[in-house]
Amino acid sequence: MNVSVILTAAATPTAPPLTLRPWRPDDIPALIEAYQDPALRRGAAAPLESEGDVREWMRMQEEGWATGDRFGFAVLETSQGAERLVGNVVLKGVAAESPGAEVGYWTAAVARGHGVAPRALETLTTWAFDTFRADGLERLELLHQVDNAASCRVAEKTGYAFDRILAAWPPTYPLDGHLHVRTAAGKGISGDARA
Repeated sequence: MNVSVILTAAATPTAPPLTLRPWRPDDIPALIEAYQDPALRRGAAAPLESEGDVREWMRMQEEGWATGDRFGFAVLETSQGAERLVGNVVLKGVAAESPGAEVGYWTAAVARGHGVAPRALETLTTWAFDTFRADGLERLELLHQVDNAASCRVAEKTGYAFDRILAAWPPTYPLDGHLHVRTAAGKGISGDARA
């Protein structure tokens, strides 16, 4: 996969345009700053606590692009000619002949509540189906813990329908989770809620 993939989300009447591009080493200071946010650290499967953690995470992003199974994008907002890091979106678990993959995202504290996550996720979703549908991709899954109401709202806004409750898997996922699904046909599917 070409790591020069650049995706964009157009400006809205209330928000500047977004650029989604692969992570680069010069993003490290902004990533360290973003991870100073306690809410981001609390929600992360593997919080980045040191520069060493960030460098290892960056290495994993590069490796994902090289192997073609994980595509992480820095989400940047462009305003008055300047870019600032406002989030991350990722497509993971991509495999030829596999009908499903997973999406994930986070938004930096400075950008929460400004529609960044839904716009970035919609852009990633469109790209994923456009790029990998010919290889069999038909379904994208979005998972979050039950206490993350903001992620539920993002899922709903971007057409990822609630599918079911997933049991907790400590220590990585200490709480039950929600599984949301969107199909290549542009529709979520609904299943039964199970505890």
